[in-house]
Amino acid sequence: MPSGHIVSAFEEELQFLSRRLAAMGGQAERLVEQAVAALVNGDPVLAQKVIRDDLLLDEAQREIDDKAISIIARRQPMARDLREIIGSIRITADLERVGDLGKNLAKRVNAVAEGRQPASLFRGLEALAELALAQLKEVLDVFASRSVERIGFVRDRDEEIDAMYTSLFRELLTYMMEDPRNITPCTHLLFCAKNIERIGDHATNIAETIYYMVTGDQMPPERPKEDKSHRVTLNRS
Repeated sequence: MPSGHIVSAFEEELQFLSRRLAAMGGQAERLVEQAVAALVNGDPVLAQKVIRDDLLLDEAQREIDDKAISIIARRQPMARDLREIIGSIRITADLERVGDLGKNLAKRVNAVAEGRQPASLFRGLEALAELALAQLKEVLDVFASRSVERIGFVRDRDEEIDAMYTSLFRELLTYMMEDPRNITPCTHLLFCAKNIERIGDHATNIAETIYYMVTGDQMPPERPKEDKSHRVTLNRS
């Protein structure tokens, strides 16, 4: 039977994972917010800061993974504790990818700034990013509270993100067809929009992981994840 001291130390280690993961989530949110701001404002200095700060997320992922593996090796946890640790590893992988997607946005700032596009396109990107970041923030709040009954919003939000992405995709294609000079900057914006849409997918992955951590079950099946941009057709008249 483990002593009270050992149990207390184990709980502290689990709390460390939870706190570190929450901090990593906050870093990922800020990085994406700054990347979008750099893109919309054509700010190369802020873009370079985003690219540098992505290294902090990489470091956080390594730290959490190393700590989680060490806990498993030393404590040999069972049931919910093991799910908590494995779930932390999975969530950090998704947050690290969110950081990479933000970095990818920052890398396109100069290319997009070379040919300034209509303000409506940037408003569309901002709106898409706000929706994706709101989803990520709400998922991280669920992680902090373990209130899995709130996870139902994730699927509705994911559908909104997909619909907005498809609308923006259509608008960008229209500008490209109207003027060949728009093709290069709009292509970069298409990649940016897709990166933002993918942030929503990672938020959904995190929600599914949290559900498993708390309940031990997989979330009930849902429709296949997809956007409808591949179905977009435009008629030239």
